[in-house]
Amino acid sequence: MYPRYSAKNIREALADTPVVFVMGPRQVGKTTLAKSLINEEWEYITLDDQAQFEIAKADPVGFIRNLPPKRIVLDEVQRIPELFVSIKQSVDENRLPGRFLLTGSANALLLPQLSDSLAGRMESVHLTPLSECEIQSHRPTFLAKVLSQEAPSTRDTRLRDHLLNRVVVGCFPEPLQRSSERRSAAWYQQYVSTLIQRDIKDLTHIDHPDLMTKLLKLTAFYTGKLVNLTELGNKLELNRLTIKKYIALLEQLFLVEQLPAWHSNEYKRLVKKPKIHPVDTGMTCAIRGLTRERLVRQPAEFGLLLESFVYNELRKQANWIDEPLSFFHYRDKDKVEVDFIIENGIGNCFAVEVKAAASLNARDFTGLKRFQNIAGERFKLGILLYDGDHTTAFGDQLFAVPFGALWS
Repeated sequence: MYPRYSAKNIREALADTPVVFVMGPRQVGKTTLAKSLINEEWEYITLDDQAQFEIAKADPVGFIRNLPPKRIVLDEVQRIPELFVSIKQSVDENRLPGRFLLTGSANALLLPQLSDSLAGRMESVHLTPLSECEIQSHRPTFLAKVLSQEAPSTRDTRLRDHLLNRVVVGCFPEPLQRSSERRSAAWYQQYVSTLIQRDIKDLTHIDHPDLMTKLLKLTAFYTGKLVNLTELGNKLELNRLTIKKYIALLEQLFLVEQLPAWHSNEYKRLVKKPKIHPVDTGMTCAIRGLTRERLVRQPAEFGLLLESFVYNELRKQANWIDEPLSFFHYRDKDKVEVDFIIENGIGNCFAVEVKAAASLNARDFTGLKRFQNIAGERFKLGILLYDGDHTTAFGDQLFAVPFGALWS
């Protein structure tokens, strides 16, 4: 079993919060992790069990009221949103910490039934696909060092083959253990098909459920690119508002994320469109039929997928940082870009650029230097991740850092 560094977050929340909600995509290990944290004091119930589902659906209030006098794990709770109001009533009668450990494969925090019911009574923990730190059993330090304005370093260098493999196979536990790239891709294809057909029905009424699969496949071709809702809508013959709604549902199912554009009141020449990233590059490669061999022949596509891989690694590490962080991309009207801007609670900015190659030149820092000038005193550190062999300074608070520093 891989170490899951979010286990600490869950334990801490259970110690002082009545309801803890572990949310994330299906098959990332939520159930496995929840079961590893409980003992005989707990009762485990899954709403994927059709009998339990029918009972809870028919009478949500009675279902919660008649639970055994134990601490309760309720798995896949998003399938019956009405349960949240009943859980609130139960918690208000007894606010004992750690009464309920909920898991869900959809972001139920976006459901109106939850936003009004468990506020102040619940803490959420986001469980993602495995990070490279967890796969290699290394404690994450990269993001913590960046936030401390320290340039990370590593002994793991020249990692192109490893990065190609990780991008194609992805970071879900099951495909990581399969015997071949082809078998990993088969798992993702089945995963996507089942997920759309099954879970989307639990969230909302969809007029065109078949188009959700087509939209997910279409977004796979926009990995690391600006989102153009009109263009996406035209390809599926849907209007802009419907496409916006459907992308929001893909986000709610933890399949894609939109990365907003960084903005400044003082500087107006900024592009405001978000970028789109899949939550796992293995899923994207399976959808598009991309293999290691094909990515070797298509370096531009590999670069975009590598950008998404780095984004996901940074987001995973942010879950284990004590301070709140916001993520953006930077692009101005001159088409000068920075892949990721990380902003902390007091507005300090840390920039990360991704380059798949091993060579470096001054032009690679154009975006970082432009953003450094725009952000002014808010700019604290700029990192260019590359496939090289040592950390090198390229000016004031600008560094080239090997990819291996992400997890070593």
